[in-house]
Amino acid sequence: MKITKKCNSLLVVVLLTLAFANPVQSQFIKKLGKAAERAAKRTVERRVENETSKKTDAALDSILEPGTKNENKLPIPTGEENKGKPSSEENSQVDNKAESINSSIPKSLAIYSKFDFVPGDKQLFFDDFSNDFVGDFPAKWNTNGGGELVNIEETNSKWLKILPGYNTSYIPDVIDLPEEFTFEFDVITDGLNQKTSSTAHLQIMVGDNNTFDKPKNYGFIEYPLCQFIARDIIIENNINGKREIRSGVAGDIRQTVLEPHHISVAVNKQRFRFWINEGKFVDVPRLLPSNITMRAIKLSISGTDINEENLYISNFKVKKGGLDLRQKLLADGKISTNGILFDSGSANIQPQSMGIILQISQVLKQESSMNLKIVGHTDADGEESANMTLSKNRAEAVKRTLVNVYGIDSNRLTSDGKGESVPVGDNGSLDGKAQNRRVEFIKQ
Repeated sequence: MKITKKCNSLLVVVLLTLAFANPVQSQFIKKLGKAAERAAKRTVERRVENETSKKTDAALDSILEPGTKNENKLPIPTGEENKGKPSSEENSQVDNKAESINSSIPKSLAIYSKFDFVPGDKQLFFDDFSNDFVGDFPAKWNTNGGGELVNIEETNSKWLKILPGYNTSYIPDVIDLPEEFTFEFDVITDGLNQKTSSTAHLQIMVGDNNTFDKPKNYGFIEYPLCQFIARDIIIENNINGKREIRSGVAGDIRQTVLEPHHISVAVNKQRFRFWINEGKFVDVPRLLPSNITMRAIKLSISGTDINEENLYISNFKVKKGGLDLRQKLLADGKISTNGILFDSGSANIQPQSMGIILQISQVLKQESSMNLKIVGHTDADGEESANMTLSKNRAEAVKRTLVNVYGIDSNRLTSDGKGESVPVGDNGSLDGKAQNRRVEFIKQ
């Protein structure tokens, strides 16, 4: 190793110096030599550790996103250069197109291997704004403020720019939410700096009305955008018009919010959980009221400078469910999920999919005699033969993750793909396509 050779050369110089020194100098130089030797050894150790860490991370990343390079952050929005025109990908290849921007930011499976968010199994709402025009407000949303769609360089997708304002809300067109549901979306910020207000935050609310009035029953979290000091994530609720919870969760997310990040929320009756990327920050067992239907999800931003600081969202998904996939697989011998996400047109698994793969690995570890067949499916965009190949590659990628990350014996797993040949939804709609992009696990 080059580092070791350099270390040896240093030691040789010290020894030669000692050999020709007078007695007084010799004592001093001996001490110096020992110090130099220790310093050299520490240098070697540090460099070896760094090299090992880099190679380990590279190996893990190659499983999740082979062939990609690390990017610290995405380019900022281009503005309105295509205002009034559909995006180039509006009418084709919506195959999970940027269902999460996190795919552009390599994440080690070592980080996401314990990520335990599992999306619902029935899609209620999906919007990546691909059917809307840049410069417009999206058709499947409502607001009492402003906002518009913009393109962001190299993401091949559109983003809704959310504006701050007094009592301003952004509400997706999904109502009468079930008792158990999940929702996810991606966020990009721009312009946050040391002058960003300590009150700046994004509020995510679940409430019992879908109007712009304050709900009588609600639960929300506010995560901070402030940069000059770490602020708490705020949790609050109202039950029958009375606030019962108002608390803060410590967590320094200043660097996280500067970069593209993924938000996940799971509601299981009264229970409310909240993740940013792979980290779970909130898990409150009784945040929401019992036996009261939640009718809307509401987003709002406050405390930002409208001229300097921007926040954009995209790829908003709401799904019914909360079933434990482990129990369903054991009981039925088969599960199908569209919660395992891939980069568009590739078999690169997006890291927020790891919650589902983790649950599958737990079943296999508990049931040591169980073997599984993994089957991939695509929507109908693109060539049929290409979709067949893609579905097979995606199933194989899931198998490889179970083996390499969770230690499952490869002999217990087989993989296959059906392409677009077995649809379960309408390939003529975004929601239908999202349903068709799925992975099945079948007990053998």
